Formats: sequence, structure tokens, C-alpha cells
Amino acid sequence: MITRLALTSRLAAVAVAALALADAAGAQTRPAPTLDSKAILQALEDAFVSVADRVTPAVVNVSTKAKRVPEGAPGPGPGESPESEERFREFFGPEFFERFFRRRPPRDEGRASGSGVIVDARGFILTNNHVVENAGEIEVRLSDDRKFPATIVGRDPKTDLAVLKVDAGSAALPVAELGDSDKLRIGQWAIAIGNPFGLDRTVTAGIISATGRTRVGVATYEAFIQTDASINPGNSGGPLLNLDGRVVGINTAIVSTGQGIGFSIPINMAKDIMAQLMAKGRVVRGWLGIAIQDLTPELAASFGVKPGSGVLVSDVMKDSPAEAGGLKSGDIVTEFGGVSIKDVTDLQKRVAAVEPGRPSPMKVIRDKALTTLTIKIGEQPGEETVAAVAPKEEMLGLKVEPLTPESAQRFKLTAKAGVLVTDVAAGSSGDAAGIKPGDAILEVNRQAVSNVEHFKRIIAGAKPGDPVPVYLQRGGGRNEYVVLTVPEPKR
Repeated sequence: MITRLALTSRLAAVAVAALALADAAGAQTRPAPTLDSKAILQALEDAFVSVADRVTPAVVNVSTKAKRVPEGAPGPGPGESPESEERFREFFGPEFFERFFRRRPPRDEGRASGSGVIVDARGFILTNNHVVENAGEIEVRLSDDRKFPATIVGRDPKTDLAVLKVDAGSAALPVAELGDSDKLRIGQWAIAIGNPFGLDRTVTAGIISATGRTRVGVATYEAFIQTDASINPGNSGGPLLNLDGRVVGINTAIVSTGQGIGFSIPINMAKDIMAQLMAKGRVVRGWLGIAIQDLTPELAASFGVKPGSGVLVSDVMKDSPAEAGGLKSGDIVTEFGGVSIKDVTDLQKRVAAVEPGRPSPMKVIRDKALTTLTIKIGEQPGEETVAAVAPKEEMLGLKVEPLTPESAQRFKLTAKAGVLVTDVAAGSSGDAAGIKPGDAILEVNRQAVSNVEHFKRIIAGAKPGDPVPVYLQRGGGRNEYVVLTVPEPKR
């Protein structure tokens, strides 16, 4: 059965193809036919309308109520944690963030809202983790004004995805069809549906601006679709669609200082996360137990390899799968699972996708010679396990927090990104380097610091005894480098 959308899309394609054939075959013998631009535009308009009509019922408003907090306590509001607050203040901008994420009518009535999309007739809804984390109560409202309480099936902060569940009883629920984000082409049409600023079921259109965007700073595992379809606070968790009305992404973030720069999680990544959350309530990822860094031209020259040859292993954790498999600090990973490795993000995603317990081949350059290893992948520790390890930033004697516009103003800083030093232990490595409270750390080891979590990851990759260059900004906007020496861990 041919839908209205399919028919109008085909008519547009046939019209353009017919004009091209006519021009090629008879341009020399007769005048070319006149292009019926109105018919083409009408077909495109019909396609947009058809997508909106068909998918909007499956897009829901997700309203959260904060967990009960004792009077006077500063705890997070709906959809907040220290990490998510830092990330999304940066992307949504301080004014939008304060207005739509941090506002709290009486303490126990504070609400925040986002979007979601129904992906399964049994009541499963896909949304963003930052929409529902720390929520005490969740209510889902459909386009026909039906309301249901929702429960969290599972959350995955590392991709900023979450799955909710509602019980509609015997009533039917509209379901959106999932597409294939691997087939996206830069320049093709994109349609976003969501609830920006509480304006329910807002439809916007644009194009796919880019795919595979990494280092955005919103999640641990990133391969974002970039689009110029308007995305605003409240769109988070809503679908990004193609002209066939299939979901190709989950809208997640915007760059508040720019226009037409929005990011969506590819639906193919979301499908795998969603399946694991629905089946087990959590995500299981492969793990090597190494700290890695990109191979800069300077590092490549010092190791005697070409830039872009792979990623550098800066540390191997004790009793990790990597140590058991023979991987060593200073190795350059060039291939994993038969696929060439481009950068840190590439290796992280490929290792995480491997089922724990499966042996995986790996090629590394060690002392300028190519070596092949086979490593049995382990299971990535949970957050509670990682947190039990003494963080290196404490070994350095540093305490840091997100750099906000307010703290930047207080310490007379002009930096827009980085972390703020709040305390430096006397006699520590940080103290010896001359770092002081009120300094903003902008770069560590030549890597720009985007947030506290990113700072911790970079520091974790530094080897004891290594000098680490740190780029600071001090009051008055004065920038300078200092050198930190990572101490040996206490036994």
C-alpha cells in the first residue's frame, strides 16, 4: 500500500527525473519543458505535513517532579546532577538553564519537562537521561491529553539515554517507526518534533549538517548527528525524523552561543542501548582497563610513527584485561577487531560494543615494531566501582568544580569553558606547581578541558612521575602554563 507521503515523494522524484531525461534526449530538437516548481514545492510540503500527522501522536511530553529534598538543602532539581547541570548549562546557556531547569516553585513542587517518543506498543518510551535523572515522579502526556505515570526502566548516563514505561491498559498507543541512522546523508532533510519551552508538539525542519560528531562534551560515548532543525530546551528526548517519518535520532543538546547547531543521538546507537535497558535495566559494555590519548604530531614524532597512526596507551590498570593480554604503556593501538583505529573516541566505542568475555585481536606498534595481541575483553565496572579508586585529582591536591558564568565573574575570569580550582592542599603537587584557588584550568596535557568529568579522565591518564603541562587562566584574564608532576600512589 502506497502512503500519501510515499506517493508525494515519488511524484517529486519522478518530476525531476522526467525533466532531466527530456533535457538530455531532446534538447537539440525541441524546447525543454517548463519546470512546474509549484508542484514540486507542493509535494515537499505534503511530505512534511504527512510526517507531522503520522509521528506527532507518538511524541510525548515528559514532566518530572524532583525527589523530595529536606527544607534548606541545596540538592538538585528535576533532571539535574552536578555533572548534567554543568554540561547542560553550557549547551542551553545560563539564562535558559536557570529559567527552565533550575526554577523551583515551592521546593516539593518543582517540575521540569522534556520530550520522549513511544517506541513500543507495550508502553516503552525513549528519552534522554538528563530529562529524568533525579526525578521523584514522572508523568507522560500524549497528544490526545491522556496522562500516565511513568517508571524508569533504565538509564545510561554515558550516552544520555533513558527508557520509560507507562501502563495504558488495553488502550492502544501510537508508536513511531525507527529508521537507520547509518544511511543518513549530509544535506538530506531532517524534521524535529518536541516540546520546547512547554510548547507541545512543535515541528521544525532543517537538514542533516554532519554525522559522527565527537568531543561535544555532553556524553562519554558520542557520535552525534548535527542538524540545523531548531532544537531548544524542552526538545530533549524528542525524535529527529527523515522524510519517510522514521526516527533517525534522539534530540539531545544545542550550542547556546550559536544558531542552527543541534545534536541528536543516532538511533542505531539508541537501539542497542534501548534493547539492553529493556532487557536488563542496565547497559553492559566491554572494558580493557587502559588510559589512552590521541597521537598528536609531537607525540607521533617522539614515538617514531606517523601522525594519525592510532591511539597511545598512557597507562594500563593493574589486574585489568589489558594487563592480562600483554598490553603495555607506550603501545600505539592501530587496529582493534580487524578495524583501523582513528582516535580515542573510536577505540572507546569499539571496545564498549564488544561482549565481555570475548577474545578480540588488537594490533599495536611497540618500539616501532608491529605486534598482534589477543585480549579477552572484560566488563566495564559500574560507577560505584570506579568511584572506589582513589582519584588522581586528589593525589594532586586539587579540588575543582564547574566553571559557571557566576564563578567566572566572581574571580574576574573571561574563560567560557574549563574547571574552577576551589582548593589546593598545602605541600601537594598542585601547590608545588603554583596552582591557586580561583584559577581556571583550561587545558591539561594539551587537551582542552570541557567539564569536571573530562578533567578527571585526562588526569587519570597521566603516569606517575610524568610532567603534565596545565594551561591556566587567573584573575584579570591572565593566561599561563604551569607543570604538574603526578606523584606515585601511596601504598
